[in-house]
Amino acid sequence: MDLLNFHFVNRFNIQAQQLAESTAVRFLEQNQWQSLSWSAFHSQINQLSYALLAKGIGVQEKIGIFAHNMPRWTITDIGAMQIRAISVPIYATNTAKQVEYIVNDADIKILFVGDQEQYDQVLEIANNCSQLTHIVAMKSSIELGQHPLACYWEDFISVAPQQTLLEQRLADKQLSDLFTLIYTSGTTGEPKGVMLDYANLAHQLKAHDQALNVDENDVSLSFLPFSHIFERAWVAYVFHRGATNCYLEDTNLVRQALVETQPTTMCAVPRLYEKIYAAVWDKVQTAPAHRQALFKWAIKVGEKYCQTDKPSLLLRWQYALADKLVLSKLRALLGGKMRMMPCGGAKLEPTIGMFFHSIGINIKLGYGMTETTATVSCWQDKGFNPHSIGKLMPNVEVKIGDDNEILVRGGMVMRGYYKKPEETAQAFTADGFLKTGDAGEMDAEGNLYITDRIKELMKTSNGKYIAPQYIEGKIGKDKFIEQIAVIADAKKYVSALIVPCFESLEEYAKQLNIKYHNRLDLIKHSDIVQMFEKRIHELQKELPSFEQVKKFTLLPEAFTMKMEEITPTLKLRRKVILERYKAQIEAMYSKSDHSKS
Repeated sequence: MDLLNFHFVNRFNIQAQQLAESTAVRFLEQNQWQSLSWSAFHSQINQLSYALLAKGIGVQEKIGIFAHNMPRWTITDIGAMQIRAISVPIYATNTAKQVEYIVNDADIKILFVGDQEQYDQVLEIANNCSQLTHIVAMKSSIELGQHPLACYWEDFISVAPQQTLLEQRLADKQLSDLFTLIYTSGTTGEPKGVMLDYANLAHQLKAHDQALNVDENDVSLSFLPFSHIFERAWVAYVFHRGATNCYLEDTNLVRQALVETQPTTMCAVPRLYEKIYAAVWDKVQTAPAHRQALFKWAIKVGEKYCQTDKPSLLLRWQYALADKLVLSKLRALLGGKMRMMPCGGAKLEPTIGMFFHSIGINIKLGYGMTETTATVSCWQDKGFNPHSIGKLMPNVEVKIGDDNEILVRGGMVMRGYYKKPEETAQAFTADGFLKTGDAGEMDAEGNLYITDRIKELMKTSNGKYIAPQYIEGKIGKDKFIEQIAVIADAKKYVSALIVPCFESLEEYAKQLNIKYHNRLDLIKHSDIVQMFEKRIHELQKELPSFEQVKKFTLLPEAFTMKMEEITPTLKLRRKVILERYKAQIEAMYSKSDHSKS
């Protein structure tokens, strides 16, 4: 099939015509789930396209979206696509300074804002953005004040239909048009605008058709930020397949939304699976011995069943029993209808991946980057290696370069970085492979593995190389740990800064009747420190001695984006953390033992 048939705007419009009265999207309004049909959704998108045309937005000019997930996010996005404009997502949690940089670097003319918080940030910097013509408040609850550029969504879209002009733009569209600029936050340096075009997206739609099975009967729950390529490309795929997308603005409501919407698929990051896994095993450990035995037997049967191509009659019977007694009850935690969950953003501990497969949830752990329009590789339905990041997607080339760097080539690789020709040239090898910055390897079966970020490899003063993300993954899966930053570079041993999961920790303190005044008091309590010592010792016992965390410091506050300690995709900004917690780090390496405080 010709790639032009996979132009996303074509695919969306075809589905809108064919599925006119079916449900396209669902969303929460005043605690009730509301629905929009494909024709109603399409009509709102057309109205936004007319408004952008009326405001003079030209071909390949930029609009910005600074908001949490909501239907109007997608309406704005596809509305811009229809007139061949480029939408630039901005993380809803970005600071005013970060927003100013993106608005100016991307030459954004119209900026859509989702909530009061984002609107107030924009007001701080609007006067420094000379090319900005409109600030559109996506909700009527936002208080605009008197700013001359500001208006409400309803007023913005109140224009006469520009049907002829819209039809002309639709007819002229090309695969070489950019559909977005996504600014990668980066753990170092200023953000870079990744240029992705419709050919990149079309490549991924086609590849996913070959690798997955999604149709109009599927329901996807969407809670990861659209400002990241993972969720945005996935939702494009959901619409391409004619499935229903449910929008969740408040990520604290995920558990409730799973039960209410009963999705069949949902993108998530490893942290979600780690939390569910820890909570389940926590309950199991307090259950009577016979229930523990039943649970472990059911999981073992499920694991064998999901990895066997042709299960025997006995195994099929055992699985049916295990499913009835245990596995179906675990799936009910995810709404009861979940069958496939794309997972990305970080490595997933193999035991957790296998656990979900054994209960009948097909986790698709994948690897990708903004620069590759998301997925490069992912787990197969059966027979995958849980230690890997899967096999390559169709029509993707990967080779291992210098320093074991994973190099990628294919139709999904970006055009380059906006206004940064030198950085673009540096990002590619002479033969056109993208340098990912990740160290890895491939086995004889074609499984891809990541060992670490090349730039993040640390070398101890004893000359040993440490892969911090690997250690952080091992220890960070614990239910009492929210965040962890490993310290090792030029140090004589590995140490760590740990932010506890205070919800779990405060519950634990209550059970043990530990008295404390505040969080700082709690993390200094000797019983708490000892508990962390024991758990960390247990979690890392498989690691060689030189990789094990010898000392740690518990922190009373989480690493935040506001303090620039983490990126919007939750990666650690190690340089900032090293500087901010200099005193605590030095204490862990001083002669007297100040660790574990």
